[in-house]
Amino acid sequence: MMAEFSMASMTDVIFLLLIFFMVTSTFVFPTALEVNLPQSSKQTALKPSTRVYIDKAGAIYATADESEPVEMDMAGLLDFLSRQAASPEGGEDYIAVYADEEVTYGTLVKVLDLGAQNNLKMVLATKPAPASARPGERRQ
Repeated sequence: MMAEFSMASMTDVIFLLLIFFMVTSTFVFPTALEVNLPQSSKQTALKPSTRVYIDKAGAIYATADESEPVEMDMAGLLDFLSRQAASPEGGEDYIAVYADEEVTYGTLVKVLDLGAQNNLKMVLATKPAPASARPGERRQ
């Protein structure tokens, strides 16, 4: 005589696990770097895969995919950007620069200049400004 097994409880558990993983996957952050971006009134939907981060201490990190950013100096960043320029999709892709708002202008210009030396298109990442702070809009 064979015991009968009900699949109803197992499908309930699988369904709950599916919901749990779908909800928790939205909380995954791509990086653990603390970068407080400056605000801007214009935003773009551009999502570059290659990213350069500059934290408020001036440390530079870079990544070319969804992996954890790696800390590097200016020489290492130059090598990294040269490899991006040499890659087949390097000429078509943008590189996003996530610079903390407290980073000195000179450090940011040095990083952008390294990109320009390698003929790379670099964009500066910002966060949206609140609606009340946008220039050109009238308050009522």
